[in-house]
Amino acid sequence: MKQVLPSIAPEAFKVGMRRLAAGVTIVTAMHDGERNGLTATAVTSLSADPPQLLVCVNRTATAHDLIHGGAALCVNLLAQEHRALAARFAGMDGVHGPERFDIGDWTTLVTGSPVLADALAAFDCVVAEAVDSRTHTIFIGRVVGIRARDDGAALVYEAGRFGKFAVTPDKVARAPGVRPSSRRPRGSRR
Repeated sequence: MKQVLPSIAPEAFKVGMRRLAAGVTIVTAMHDGERNGLTATAVTSLSADPPQLLVCVNRTATAHDLIHGGAALCVNLLAQEHRALAARFAGMDGVHGPERFDIGDWTTLVTGSPVLADALAAFDCVVAEAVDSRTHTIFIGRVVGIRARDDGAALVYEAGRFGKFAVTPDKVARAPGVRPSSRRPRGSRR
């Protein structure tokens, strides 16, 4: 017989998870002419073939039901200059619902979900599956459209604060057509 171990207290879990630095996104949806969105860090790649993302959304979030009922969403990866937008879509400035879109330059790609024009990357997805797990729904989004910048630094969230992540030039994976830095990696010789 398998031993069932008790879970730790939710407060203890939250203390530990606050130390996990994560990229900040705004997850958006448009359904029946209504748009909404939320700031989220619980987003990750699921597979490259087919291209899919996992997006975890609290069921109490105002955008949850719109995403669930609309069958599409867009994950907008934020840059450092998007702190105010991240705070707004997290409800930190008291603005809720569609009024959150009053700042920022918003457009669309394939599904009609709002796309932040200057996001580091925007992944336009159709919802392939939705899995309810207690307080959250895990949305599996199949990526049907993408827009990405080749500049800028990601906005991250850790220990209850927004921050920045700086990539050292000698460790940057270069996209085709992007020139590498002229700086040599440490310890290398010509």
